[in-house]
Amino acid sequence: MIMKFHQLTSHERLAQLVDKHLIDENDATLLNTSYSSIHEKMIENYIGNYAIPLGLLPKITVNGTDYVIPMATEEPSVIAAAANGARMFSYGTVTAQAINREMIGQVLMHDIEFVEFEQYVIKHESLLIALGNAAHPSMQKRGGGLKKITVRNLGDKMVSLDLLVDAQEAMGANTVNTMAEAIAVYLRDNGFSQQVDLAILSNLATQALVEVRVSLPFNAVEKVGFRNVEIAQKIAQANLYSHIDPYRATTENKGIMNGIDAVVMASGNDWRAIAAGAHAYASYDGKYTSLSKWQVIDDRLEGSLTIPLPVGIVGGSIGIVPLAKVNQKLLKVTTAKELACVIATVGLAQNLAALRALVTNGIQAGHMQLQLKSLALAVGAKPTEVTELVQRLAKMPLRNTETALKLLKEMRN
Repeated sequence: MIMKFHQLTSHERLAQLVDKHLIDENDATLLNTSYSSIHEKMIENYIGNYAIPLGLLPKITVNGTDYVIPMATEEPSVIAAAANGARMFSYGTVTAQAINREMIGQVLMHDIEFVEFEQYVIKHESLLIALGNAAHPSMQKRGGGLKKITVRNLGDKMVSLDLLVDAQEAMGANTVNTMAEAIAVYLRDNGFSQQVDLAILSNLATQALVEVRVSLPFNAVEKVGFRNVEIAQKIAQANLYSHIDPYRATTENKGIMNGIDAVVMASGNDWRAIAAGAHAYASYDGKYTSLSKWQVIDDRLEGSLTIPLPVGIVGGSIGIVPLAKVNQKLLKVTTAKELACVIATVGLAQNLAALRALVTNGIQAGHMQLQLKSLALAVGAKPTEVTELVQRLAKMPLRNTETALKLLKEMRN
């Protein structure tokens, strides 16, 4: 057992791990080469960086503007699929809008008579709003801050006091938590000392929704060996299953989040919060369903996606992590709403590419070609050997580790 690990420097931690035979010297050297003084200050018990590949979606057009999109992902085919979807989008029109832009904070309470408490909040709303804004005055000075307070009845004499906060260009988690806690303290000191249980942000950001729509001619989804209209119809049919069956919906939404998470992560935002909110929103009406919708209307393939995207362009790790700053330069977005619109569009493009692949040659045809690169690296191929090994693997009926090792040995001999 390692004692007082948090009191050591990262280099001392690695030495301890070697001394206890948990890693060897080569492992320690690898971790040491990834050392960052910035990252050591960001998390607890830091020992090194676990890198995720960063790639580019060279072009996607949103609301008439072209964007270059950095994407952080370890999964082969994600960026290729996004680029394919973006190419199909170029045949039509893509419009995206941030429907609203407010974060939700909660003060959760028990043993409360809802009607009486609701009247209390209505009477004291101005005071509670002022208290919340006083806890984080800089947000209000920038035109944001706590705007409204409502009460929801959770049943069994439990309520949620909901704070609607305009976080401006930040994601706003710390701001909302600070405001919620300030109001919780006031309530505890003014007659609700035993009823107030907790105060915290909600990641189900139903007041920070983004909607993207695309209208495409059938030739946008063209593929050799298939009729365009049939592909469009099959895409709509495939998407319909995701509105009927939660098992299919989960996989479809995972594909959408492949693109969204990759951009959220690259932009320095909290991808875990975005993913949690997205999946919760997918079941907001009581049944888990697809976040996207595809239909054939007349001679067009129409697609849409609505999703909560409370992202920011300032605050948090965005201003700390050097690569997040580089990625912001690439994105060239000027507002959090613009960033949200771009991210949602990438998600819908990812979705279209996956559905088109599913209803034509199948998802594995293109996906496995890219997976072969990972397989080549996994069996020890050097970067200079990967291309040849992938070409040889592609010709084999069985493409597994045993085959890859055998082919790599033949190459080297």
